[in-house]
Amino acid sequence: MKALDGVDVSLDEGEIVALMGPNGAGKSTILKAIFGLAPICSGKVLWHEKAILPISYEMVKRGVAFVPQGRRVFTNLTIKENLEIGGFSVKDKKIINQRIERILDIFPDLKKKLKAKSGSLSGGQQQMLAFARGLMTDPKVLLLDEPSLGLAPKIVKEVFAKIKEINERHKTAIMVVEHNIKSLLGIAHRGYVLDKGKVVKKDSAHNIAQSDILEKVFTGRMS
Repeated sequence: MKALDGVDVSLDEGEIVALMGPNGAGKSTILKAIFGLAPICSGKVLWHEKAILPISYEMVKRGVAFVPQGRRVFTNLTIKENLEIGGFSVKDKKIINQRIERILDIFPDLKKKLKAKSGSLSGGQQQMLAFARGLMTDPKVLLLDEPSLGLAPKIVKEVFAKIKEINERHKTAIMVVEHNIKSLLGIAHRGYVLDKGKVVKKDSAHNIAQSDILEKVFTGRMS
C-alpha cells in the first residue's frame, strides 16, 4: 500500500516549509522518506540536484537532522548527556563542547539545568531539548515532526518562536509537519497541503492562509 502518490516537495536554503493536512495525508511519511526511515518504492530524493539513496546516518553526515514527534529524549540521562549523544558523529570533544555552548545560547532554560535528568523536565522543556539535540550535528536542514504535539498553548508559542530563531540565526532550512496551522503559517515561507497522499496545493504561506483549501481538506470537501 502506498502512503504517497506522486508527491513532489522541495526545500531551499534558509527557508521554512510547512507540510499540512489531515491525519493519514502522508505528511510524516515525507519526512521519514527524506531521512531514510521509510522505504521509497518509486521516485527519488535529490540533494543539491543530485539523486541520492537516503540512509539515516549518511543523511546526518550530509547535514540533515530529524526530530520525531513525541519529545523523545533519554529520560535517565542529563541534559548535557542528551546533547552529547546528539553529537555522536563528532569525534572532537572540543567541537562538541563549543556546539553545546552555542546551542545553549538559544535555549537558556536548558543551560540552567544542564546537570538535571531530562526526565525531570516539563513537556515543553523536553521538546526544547529534542530540538537542541537535533542541532548538535550543526545541520543545514532540520526536519520537524509535530513539534507542538501535546504541549500547552503558551509552550506552543515558545516552540514556534524557537523554530523561527533557529532559522534566522543559523539560516537553517526547516521542513515542519504540524497540526497547529495558525502558528505554523505565521513563521513559514511556503507550504504544501496534502490530502490522501497527494499534494493538493502548494503556495506561499500567506496565500495558503488566505485560501479555503485547509478548510476543504480538514472537512473532507475536496472534490
